[in-house]
Amino acid sequence: MRVSFAPAKVAINRIAVDRCALVNRPLKASRNLTTANDVLDLPTASRAATAARLPLPANPVAPVSIVIPAKNAAAYVAETLASALAQVEVTEVIVVDDGSTDDTVAIVRAIADRRLRLLTNDSAGVSAARNLGARHARGEWLLFLDADDRLRPGAVAALLAAARRAPLAILVYGDYNTIDSEGRQIGRRDLLKGRRKPSGDVLTRLAAGNFIVNGGIALARAHAFRAIGGFDTSLRYCEDWHCWCRLAAIGEFAFAPKLLLDYRLHAANTMNAAVRKPQDFFPAIARIFDDGLILSRLPEGTAAGLRRAAEIHLVTYAATQAVRFGRYREALGYLGMVGRRSLKAIPRSAVKVALSYFGI
Repeated sequence: MRVSFAPAKVAINRIAVDRCALVNRPLKASRNLTTANDVLDLPTASRAATAARLPLPANPVAPVSIVIPAKNAAAYVAETLASALAQVEVTEVIVVDDGSTDDTVAIVRAIADRRLRLLTNDSAGVSAARNLGARHARGEWLLFLDADDRLRPGAVAALLAAARRAPLAILVYGDYNTIDSEGRQIGRRDLLKGRRKPSGDVLTRLAAGNFIVNGGIALARAHAFRAIGGFDTSLRYCEDWHCWCRLAAIGEFAFAPKLLLDYRLHAANTMNAAVRKPQDFFPAIARIFDDGLILSRLPEGTAAGLRRAAEIHLVTYAATQAVRFGRYREALGYLGMVGRRSLKAIPRSAVKVALSYFGI
């Protein structure tokens, strides 16, 4: 049985998580949403009842804050900042330095733009850096951009246009293409122009696999992000996926079918299969399927199947990344892991791996 979304105008004070705090210090709470615990404390019948959904207030000039966690990103951060500051709808860009020992801080300080702010995070990790930036953000919308990626021209405008078309959405997202360490396009995702990703109530689809992939293609309502407690600092990988699932548990998403980001693939990427294995990602799966808010919103009896689908998704992802970096033997081994979970899943995973060879 599914739980209806809370109306967009209900009160919130703070989030508490069942087993561990999601952030290293509390994010400033909004007063416009229900907390995770408020949802869980309702009787089952009340949680399942259909609630009236009111459009979120329209703001023709909705302020957007871009948060960029950065650690030893001197090679790319200037290019990243140029792409962010070129978005005319952006009212502030917050760089959170996470203990860089290179010239990252000096490069940021050398850029003269009143919208640019620099915070320090003392090597607390990428999730804590993002949460810190979100705490200080003044925007109605948040975009979390990695310090080595590039926003494409008009990216934020396209997302805001999608938000205006979907007034119930608390997160709007688009798509990306991939570039190499030198900024050359290596992906061919423009060939997938007709592909549509989910909109509306997306939690079930999202729990089965992270189709957003990169936070640089998404705008999240700031009050909704604070309502679910931000990023889980206990997760080293896939913390964004867990965060998106919690957001999907309290509101709708909207998809903008446009390439908005150049996602840089190189040896230092956190999710790079050149240094990561599927097992590195499994703690995030355990966290998602042990999260009371997420479980309360999934259809009854589906969690086990969705968990298996999520494992297959991440193993397949690791295989596609291995192919992109020429580690074909590892990719074959990962397809074997898929087969041990579901023989029926092998053809679909094999197709995805094959397409990754051509940058799709």
